[in-house]
Amino acid sequence: MTALMPVFAQTAAPAAGGSSLMPFLFQLAAIMAIFYFLMIRPQQKQRKALEESILALHKGDSVVTTGGVVGEVVHIKESIDDGKPSKGMDDLVTIRTGEVKIVVERRAIARVAPAGSTAAA
Repeated sequence: MTALMPVFAQTAAPAAGGSSLMPFLFQLAAIMAIFYFLMIRPQQKQRKALEESILALHKGDSVVTTGGVVGEVVHIKESIDDGKPSKGMDDLVTIRTGEVKIVVERRAIARVAPAGSTAAA
């Protein structure tokens, strides 16, 4: 009879080991939640705020393009949708930098400062 006891002990062990999956899943979920709230969500908020400021661009605002060009908005040519002008990321923005005027799409603007302030600051 003593020889059967270790066999029963071995078959009972996997059932107890199956519950060790729950703490691992909890840890994994906690890590994913921390990653979301510390990395993904703030980045989404920042991107949304930048997009809103780019869509609210006005003549006279100081901007910095993704290429590093610092200038002042001179003109915005909005795209026409169903016969009405509509703001979009494909709109053309004319920027004056020094003595030169360049035309870029709204999506090429990396930073916006209100009219009268400097974008480089």
